Amino acid sequence: MRFLSAAPTANSRGNTADLLLVANEAQDIHPDTWDAVFAPMAASTNATTVFMGTVWTSHTLLARQLRLLADLEQRDRVQRRFLVPWYVVAEDVPDYGRYVRRQMALLGEGHPFIRTEYELRELDGGGGLFPPERREPLRGAFTPLTRPSIDDPPGTAYAFTIDVAGEEEGGIEGDALRRLQPRRDSTALSVFRILPPQTAATSQSTYDLVARYEWTGTRHTALHDHIVALATRVWNARRIVIDATGVGAGLASFLMSTLGERVVVPFIFSSSSKSQLAWDLLGLIDGKRLHVCTPQPGDDPEQQRLDRPFWRQIEACQYTVLSGPGKLLRWGVEDVTLHDDLLMSLALVAALDRQDIRPRAARGRMETLAADY
Repeated sequence: MRFLSAAPTANSRGNTADLLLVANEAQDIHPDTWDAVFAPMAASTNATTVFMGTVWTSHTLLARQLRLLADLEQRDRVQRRFLVPWYVVAEDVPDYGRYVRRQMALLGEGHPFIRTEYELRELDGGGGLFPPERREPLRGAFTPLTRPSIDDPPGTAYAFTIDVAGEEEGGIEGDALRRLQPRRDSTALSVFRILPPQTAATSQSTYDLVARYEWTGTRHTALHDHIVALATRVWNARRIVIDATGVGAGLASFLMSTLGERVVVPFIFSSSSKSQLAWDLLGLIDGKRLHVCTPQPGDDPEQQRLDRPFWRQIEACQYTVLSGPGKLLRWGVEDVTLHDDLLMSLALVAALDRQDIRPRAARGRMETLAADY
């Protein structure tokens, strides 16, 4: 028995499969690598080949082989595919079933990990990240707020997520700058109401997006003052998750100095961190733990104005699941007429969900010290 690596940098050529050739975790093997390096190993002996793994998208090696075998089965009625979803395993391994049910309660039954890893359903390799069936549960049955509600249940907290854009040196900002430069990115701030767990059986909070703010071209010194005022005088923000990538690094540093490192949490965008952010965001949505306010006629005109581009960005967001073991998800707004600032501000709630926002209480013991002077 020989174990070979299918990594792109591995040198696995020159081996022969005498009896059996097994592709384990076949969804992580690039089809071109398999065809060039591994498939020829079974040629001289016509060895049986077994592919094992989880499908994920239609572009994986495993998905390709499943389609091929389904076609062969259709022709000769000989079974070649053996699919074992989680509930079949659970019949023989009850602990596994309990684990999967716990994961489904945590992530939501529609989460991509649940669909692929446990239900063996193929994900779309690319397309809209927020199809109608995902957008509709996101719409909340509440209107925007201008400050914390007096009807909030005990334990409710508020937090900000901020996607940072550059400043304008010329002094023009806001609507005037947007008219001159329609493609100019804006700094977008989302206000989230964090509702405590509804039952003792779960430790998961629910997030309501209750207000949005947008600044276009505003100098970061002024932006710092606006955010501090909103955090301390209006919303009493418990946490602020801010994009600290590139131009956002300076503003994040200023806010940390003013409000403290416990309050301000910098987030650095990279291919891996952005991918994980998307997976976690989908978990919040599919788990029905994230909702967005729905402005009504008579509500704040600014909230009504920002609601329209927000949903356009949501609808325009495309994604592709990259091949390989990392399951990196590349996503964003590809429409050149749109921004993604409001969407990215929403997405940062997934980073907020990793924070422990419970108030800290000092505990200690009071002692009396007697001394002779």
